[in-house]
Amino acid sequence: MLKAKPHESKAGRFVPPPKLPPPTPVVDLSDAEMRLAQDLLFFAYRDFTNVADKVLEELDLGRAHHRALHFIGRNPGITVSGLLAILRITKQSLARVLNALVDQGFVSQAPGFEDRRLRLLTLTDKGQALEQRLFDAQCTKIAQAYRESGPQAVQGFRNVMRAMMDKGARAYMDGTGSAEDA
Repeated sequence: MLKAKPHESKAGRFVPPPKLPPPTPVVDLSDAEMRLAQDLLFFAYRDFTNVADKVLEELDLGRAHHRALHFIGRNPGITVSGLLAILRITKQSLARVLNALVDQGFVSQAPGFEDRRLRLLTLTDKGQALEQRLFDAQCTKIAQAYRESGPQAVQGFRNVMRAMMDKGARAYMDGTGSAEDA
């Protein structure tokens, strides 16, 4: 007579469990959760920008100047139209920002190589030093949050931020297109 194996039931065969119900949604999309998300974004943005605002205030510059410095630093030789596409501000607003940065010696402009009408923007040494100072101040804030949150949370943060971006911004971040490719 054959002995039943320990993992077999008395009937001698494995019986699968009944079909499970579909999983419940893991993402809460209630108004309360969305308001909490907005609060978190607003407060995080306030505190993230505040560390740079203190530096900018000393130089009589603002957040628009900081954004321009950041993206010119990340894209040396960027055209004015390319910067406009990233920042999504008016030409008039960008002109004010660039004039201040050029006048104070943070940004230099050069004509395009093939099309002399283009203005290519680069940070001067002074502009690179300021951009690095601003980066360091904000980097400390981000690094602290990353360390406190852990790698899974960091990846989740990246996923959420990317999901909030439009197609052009994601293409820019991926290096597969420009920010104007919406």
